[in-house]
Formats: sequence, structure tokens, C-alpha cells
Amino acid sequence: MPARRRTRRERVSTVSAASDALDLPQMSVRPMNEADIAAVIEIERSSYPFPWTEGILRDCLRVGYGSIVLEFGAVLVGFGVIASGAGEAHLLNVCVREEFRGRGFGRALIGQLLSLATAAGATLVFLEVRPANLGAIRLYERLGFRQVGVRRGYYQTPAGREDALAMRRTLGPQ
Repeated sequence: MPARRRTRRERVSTVSAASDALDLPQMSVRPMNEADIAAVIEIERSSYPFPWTEGILRDCLRVGYGSIVLEFGAVLVGFGVIASGAGEAHLLNVCVREEFRGRGFGRALIGQLLSLATAAGATLVFLEVRPANLGAIRLYERLGFRQVGVRRGYYQTPAGREDALAMRRTLGPQ
């Protein structure tokens, strides 16, 4: 009789137990604080030609937006910010260090941000994304986001302005 194929949960559990035994770095998500801003700005500046400023990040913390960081071991590898109110949420920024992209860190950040939105009573989440950012678009679609429109001239570029795709996802039972 052929061996039973293990489920994804069983495989992840085995990998997690093995990494615990080997003392491999662990991924953790926590609220962003003022001490994180320098590392977050470094990620922003290396990722975007027109990054968020320290002032914008401090304002996000001050007004109580859901602002989180993701660490892998001792390295801050990504962050995210979401604003929630009146039954809706707006995913404002999600960014992962380039060398850590494609490894599930963005998915983990978005999952935590969606949990924050749900806890705040949101039933819809909106976001904008550059049409050329195909990796992000694919991730958002896998997470249940669908394009609902285009925001003309949304992003600043060296040549002027660029449109954004507007995407939406319903929270709760799908």
C-alpha cells in the first residue's frame, strides 16, 4: 500500500519543529514602533523611487493606523500599514526587502493586516498597485483581491504620474 501523502499543515508543522530543533531563525510580526522607523525607511528607499518619508510613517503611528513589522530572526524584513474605519480598510503600504521577496513574507504581512482590519470591523479592504508590479498583483489576486477600477495619475514617477489599479477584497466568509 502506498504511503499516505502528508497535508500542507503536517509538512509545515514538521518544518517548524525541525527549525526549532536546529535553532533556525523564526518569523515574527509585531506592531511597528518609533525605533523601527530607520529600518523601515531603509526598506522604502531601496524599494521605491518616491518612498514614504519618516514624517508619513510617524503620522501613521500617531493616528493609530495598523502599522506592523515582520522580522526574520533579528532582521526587520518588511512592514505594512492599514487604515480602518466605517466598515472599510485601506491597505496603504506593504513592503519587503528585495532579498526576502518571493518567500512568503509579503503574504504573512498582508494576512496580519487583514486580521487587524477584521478586528476593527472592516468588511471590505481596498488597495492600489502599480500595473507593472506583476508579482504584487498575482499575490493580491491569490489572496482574494479583484480589480475594481483604475486611479488616474495616482503614483509619482520620474516622468510625471502613473495610474494605479484599484483592488478590493471582502473580509469574512468568502
